[in-house]
Amino acid sequence: MRTSILLSLVLLSAGATPLQAATEADFSAAYAAAEAANKEAGALRNQWTTTAATLAAAKKAAAEGNFDSAVAASKEAEALAKASIFQATSEKTLWKELEIH
Repeated sequence: MRTSILLSLVLLSAGATPLQAATEADFSAAYAAAEAANKEAGALRNQWTTTAATLAAAKKAAAEGNFDSAVAASKEAEALAKASIFQATSEKTLWKELEIH
């Protein structure tokens, strides 16, 4: 019982419900968010190759009609892009702390 409640909470926080499969519209929205984050990372000159590979995997899964996997890959790509954005912005100032004085 406790495990199923925890699983349901994890699925709900991921944007899916246990009884509902992802649709093409879900994929389109998730992929657009991932692409936007990746573009922002590119503007900061810090795009990760893993993000591009994950976006390609999402597109492939969607082309095969597997929208659950496509949405999951899109969300993973968005998380990777956001991590690269965080890295780029934090390293703008953190490098000064590593400089020998």
